[in-house]
Amino acid sequence: MVARKQLSVAIIGGGPGGLGSAIALSELPYVSVTLYEQAPEPREVGAGISIGRNAWNVLHLLGAAEGVKGAKKGHSWQRNGRTGEPANLDAASGPGKPEEDGYAAIRARRTRLQAALLEQVPTGIIQFNKKLVSLHDIGENKGVRLVFKDGTEAIADLVIGADGIRSIVRRTLFPDHKLHVTGNTAFRVLIPVSSIEHLTQFPTSTGWWHGLNGHFYFSHVDDESERELCEITVRSYNETVDPERTATWAIPATNERVLARTGEYDPRVKELLQVIPEGSWREFAMVAGPCLQDIKGWDKVALIGDASHPLSGAFGSGAAFAMEDGWILARAIEHTTTSDTTVKDALDIFQEIRGPYYERMYDFLDKRRDALGKTREENADFDSIIRARIAVFGVLGGGALDWIYKNDIKQTWHDYVAAEQGAKL
Repeated sequence: MVARKQLSVAIIGGGPGGLGSAIALSELPYVSVTLYEQAPEPREVGAGISIGRNAWNVLHLLGAAEGVKGAKKGHSWQRNGRTGEPANLDAASGPGKPEEDGYAAIRARRTRLQAALLEQVPTGIIQFNKKLVSLHDIGENKGVRLVFKDGTEAIADLVIGADGIRSIVRRTLFPDHKLHVTGNTAFRVLIPVSSIEHLTQFPTSTGWWHGLNGHFYFSHVDDESERELCEITVRSYNETVDPERTATWAIPATNERVLARTGEYDPRVKELLQVIPEGSWREFAMVAGPCLQDIKGWDKVALIGDASHPLSGAFGSGAAFAMEDGWILARAIEHTTTSDTTVKDALDIFQEIRGPYYERMYDFLDKRRDALGKTREENADFDSIIRARIAVFGVLGGGALDWIYKNDIKQTWHDYVAAEQGAKL
């Protein structure tokens, strides 16, 4: 048996995608992995995160499933934001639809997912305080040179860009690919459940309250045995954001700024918002970009997670997508030969499997946007617009997107290998 060529891999970004990639690749004895994270210590910004069947599938493969606990989502209510009246089209909406085989969808603190993944990353792999400022192709079979803000440099055979929606790796590979601000801004906060116990009229089941120009979201994020924190999001659809503004992620927002966007909501929502301590809100101004035809470059760089598909959280499953990317890339490297084209061959496999998956997502979003736009033009009244919007949640929960929310990434890999073997017969 021919010994495999040693391969050095540099991962840029310590979110779920970067950590998942580090775990999967570290299991290969001929791969040396270094993860570069710009933060000075492990951290995760945001509030809650949805963990559905697709996420559980890959978390089990990464050995991190047991460390992720949260609130079972079960029935997710869709409500008229002005009246609070339930407006669900079916028994359970969206990716929170209950499962019968132990894969119950949950809403969890993002920090818990981060901690569970960090626990599985081998010691010594992560380097903090490493902000990438540039990367350079240094020639065929010579890898990529990485330059960091602190003046240090590194060379790797393969670079994985897991550096988020504003990815410097993507900007380097595809400088003509431009992001745009969407006007969709989320204001998020986690607060103690104890702080709202006196609000007996507010329903604390998971739910969306839909308004004309946004929605209000509430969910628990802890297991029933804890019930320490809950999550609140106020989403505004028509914000004006300076296209040149860079600090659009997790910046502090005042109570006044948030409350100014909730005038049309049910009084119970407004009463709940009054308990939020000043200084707690964080603002997330969304950006997005067009579909990339290639999610690899230079035959030695891969883009994963939001770096590869800047959808601005459109499906609420970005962490799962990113972890799936990393796991598939590890399988592709494991599958390729020991020749000098190992990295190129692995990236071709990665592109073949994951590229069309994201193109399918963009196609779905284009059709949904067109349908909602047509409904808004044809129906000027509030109730019709809200029903049309909630109908989208019915689609999410009706099985039409099982290829996303029930995706079995291990089976995807087996199907690829089987098809490849069949083509050789």
